[in-house]
Amino acid sequence: MSIQRPILEIRGLCKTIHSGTHEVEILRGIAFAIPRGQFVAIRGPSGSGKSTLLGLMAGLDTPTAGTIILDGWEISHLGEDEMALLRGRKIGFVFQSYQLVPTLTAEENVLLPLDLAGDGYAGLDRARELLDRVGLADRRDHYPVQLSGGEQQRVALARAFIRKPPIVMADEPTGNLDGANGRHVLEMLLDLNRREQTTLILVTHDAELAAHAGRLINLRDGQIESDETRDETGDETGDETTDGHR
Repeated sequence: MSIQRPILEIRGLCKTIHSGTHEVEILRGIAFAIPRGQFVAIRGPSGSGKSTLLGLMAGLDTPTAGTIILDGWEISHLGEDEMALLRGRKIGFVFQSYQLVPTLTAEENVLLPLDLAGDGYAGLDRARELLDRVGLADRRDHYPVQLSGGEQQRVALARAFIRKPPIVMADEPTGNLDGANGRHVLEMLLDLNRREQTTLILVTHDAELAAHAGRLINLRDGQIESDETRDETGDETGDETTDGHR
C-alpha cells in the first residue's frame, strides 16, 4: 500500500534576524509533518515564534536554514513570482485583522483571489454559496464599513475557501472579536473546513480555540515544546516526534 505524502513537511527550520549588532534566533530547528486533512493548532505565548512560523510555511518569508515542502514543492527559496502563484493555488488565509478591501463589497472581496487569477466570473456562484454558508447571503452587496467585525471575519472565511485550497491557514482568527462573535466565527470556520475537507493550520495563543484541533503543537522560545495528537473525543494520544511520525 502506498503511503500518502504529507501536505506540509518542515525539516530543521531556523529563522534568525539582526537587531542592531546582535542576531536574534526566532525559530530553532523546527521539524514536523502535517498529513492531508489534519486540523493543527500551533500555540504559544507572545514571542514564541508562532506567527513567524506561519509566515514561513506560507512562503511569505524565507528561512535562515531548513527546508519547507508544500504539497510536493520545496518552497524555501522559491522566487517571489513562483511563490505567489503557488500560494494562490494551495493556500487560503484568514487573518486576525480581516484584510478586506474597503472599496469592494463583501461579494467582491470573496471573489478577489479568483479575480487576481483571472477567473472571477467563473466563481460567482461559489462566492454566493460560501456567503450563504457563513450567514451573509443578504449582506453580499455591503461594504466592509457597513459590516460588524464578526461579519467582516465571516467574509474573510468565505474568501479563504473560494479557490478550494488544499490548506487553509488562520492567524488568530478570533483575536479581534468578543467571546460570542469569536465562537460563532470559529464554528463557521470548522464547518467550512469539514465541508471542504481541507487541511487547517491555526495559530493561536487561546487554549479554548486550540482545544478544537486534532493536533496541538506548542512552541516556546522558538522551539517545539510538545506535539500532541488527540483522538476524536479530544483525548490526547501522546507526543509525536519532530518529523511528525510516531
